[in-house]
Amino acid sequence: MTDQFFSHPLTLQRLHFGPLGDHIDTFAQVLSARGYTRSSAREKIRVVAGLSGWLQRRRLGVETLDEQSISAFLRYWRRRGLCRRSTSHTLETLLGYLRDGGFTRKVASVENSAFYGVEKDFARYLTQERGLAQATLDNYVPAARTFLSECFGKGPLALKKLDPQDITGFMVRHAHTANAQGMTTALRSLFRFLYQRGDIVRDLSASVPTVATWRLSELPKFLEPEHVERLLKACPQGTPVGQRDYAILLILARLGLRAGEVVQLELDDIDWEKGEISVRGKSIRHDRLPIPQDVGEALATYVRHGRPGSPSRRVFIRMKAPRQGFTGSAAICNVVERALGRAGLILTRKGSHLLRHGLATRMLRGGASLAEIGEILRHQRPSTTEIYAKVDVAALRALALPWKGGAR
Repeated sequence: MTDQFFSHPLTLQRLHFGPLGDHIDTFAQVLSARGYTRSSAREKIRVVAGLSGWLQRRRLGVETLDEQSISAFLRYWRRRGLCRRSTSHTLETLLGYLRDGGFTRKVASVENSAFYGVEKDFARYLTQERGLAQATLDNYVPAARTFLSECFGKGPLALKKLDPQDITGFMVRHAHTANAQGMTTALRSLFRFLYQRGDIVRDLSASVPTVATWRLSELPKFLEPEHVERLLKACPQGTPVGQRDYAILLILARLGLRAGEVVQLELDDIDWEKGEISVRGKSIRHDRLPIPQDVGEALATYVRHGRPGSPSRRVFIRMKAPRQGFTGSAAICNVVERALGRAGLILTRKGSHLLRHGLATRMLRGGASLAEIGEILRHQRPSTTEIYAKVDVAALRALALPWKGGAR
C-alpha cells in the first residue's frame, strides 16, 4: 500500500525497517480509507517510520508501545526539530490501530482500576435502567470520574467513607465552571446508583447543593423568520461543504432538531419512500418526523453529490480527514456561527438553538398551542415549553394591567 505514496525502492525499504515495518502498509491503507490527501498520508507514514527506527535502536518491540514510549519518542522528535502539529495525533491513531488489532497491550492501569469498574457499571446503569442517550453519558461519566478522582486520588476507592462535606467541597471548587449545574445532576445520579448497589450506606443525592438558576428569567434567543431565510440564502450550495451546511441549517430551521440529534443522524434513519426521518432524542427513544420538501431535496443533493466516501453511516461527514461523523454538538454550532457571519447577522448567542427557538416562536405566532409546540420539539415535560409563552406578546398584552397614571 505504501507504494501508492512512495515510489523509490530505497525509500520503500527504509519505511519497512524496524518493528513497525510489518504494519506500515496496513496503516497506509487506514489513512487512505479515512480520506487523507496524498501529502498528509506521506507525512504520517514518515512519522511512523521514524518511530519504528527509534524502537529498533532501543531494541523495543511493538508490544511495548504505549503512551509513555510515544511521549519519549515525541521529546526526541522535538529535539531534532521534526515534530509538527499533526505528529501527536498520528501516533494516537497508530496506537489505536495497534491496540484494536491486539498487537500491543491495552491500558491496564486504567481498565484494571477500581475507578474504571465504577465508571463502566455507572454507564451501564444510565443506559439500561435510566434509558439515557450516549450524549448524556458523555457528560455524566466524566463528572463522576472527576469527583471520585478528587476524593480518592490514587488511593483505594473507599466509597463508604463519602460524606456530605466531600460533596460540598467539590461543588464549591467547581461552582464557577460553565457546567456546574450539569455536574450536580450527574452527581445525584451517581449517588443514587451507588446507594442502589450498596456501595454507600445512605443516599447522598440529597446532599448535592443546588446551583442557583432563575428559570424563565430570560427570553429565549431566536431568529426572526426573515433572518432565517437570509441565513439560508447566504449559504453557498455550489460546493460539497455548502451542500452539507445548507442541509444542516434546513434541518435545524424546519424540524427544530438539537445539535446532538443532527450529529447522531445516520443514513438508515432516512425513509425516503415514506418521507420520514428517525431522530434519536435525549433518551433512548426514537421519534419519527415528516421530512418537508425543501429539507428532503437538500438532503438528497448532499447525499448524492456532496457527501464524501466514508465507512461511517453518519449522514453528515467531516470534509477533511479523517472522513468520519462529527465528534460532538460543537461542530453543528460552528456551522451555524459561520452561516450567521456570511449573512451579516451579529448576535450575542450563535448556537444552533437559535433556529430551534425560531421554529417554536414562528409556530406560536401562527396560532399553535404550547402543547403542539412541545410535541414538535419533543419536550418530555410541558414545563419545558413554557418559556415560549413569554414571546407571545399579543397574549401577554391582553393580560397586562393598566399602568397607574398612564393614558386611559
